[in-house]
Amino acid sequence: MLTEGAVAPDFALLGSDGKVHSLKDYRGKTVVIYFYPRDNTPGCTKEACGFRDNHTLVLSLNAVVLGVSKDSMKSHDKFIKDFSLPFILLSDPELEMMKNYGAYGEKIMYGKPVNGVIRSTVVFGPDGVVQKHWKKVTKAETHPEDVIKYLQGAQ
Repeated sequence: MLTEGAVAPDFALLGSDGKVHSLKDYRGKTVVIYFYPRDNTPGCTKEACGFRDNHTLVLSLNAVVLGVSKDSMKSHDKFIKDFSLPFILLSDPELEMMKNYGAYGEKIMYGKPVNGVIRSTVVFGPDGVVQKHWKKVTKAETHPEDVIKYLQGAQ
């Protein structure tokens, strides 16, 4: 399980820009990785648009945002186009990264336990160490604001 203060496990996932991305590619920057269940769904869209609307501020804090879901590149491309998302979305169809980061597992949906993507967010420092881990995000629409407040306080 991912813990604050630990070095994050590396990953290698295809991004919406056509390149393979890994954590080591972002050394020297603060990295916000948010895990979400599915492109073009109401909660996921609100969360993505919140990060979109604060993208310039995130960049000014020497940070980058990466979104991760198990969706295909085709789905990511449509999501990016439909909502003018300025950041990279990564595809994890085998759920390997999500499992390593605690973003896939048992959760409750409609009162029943199911396995699925757990909406969560991790912030890594420029050295790749986990600074903050929201293990379960309950309010997708306001969560980007929580991340921004955290980033501003970490400066």
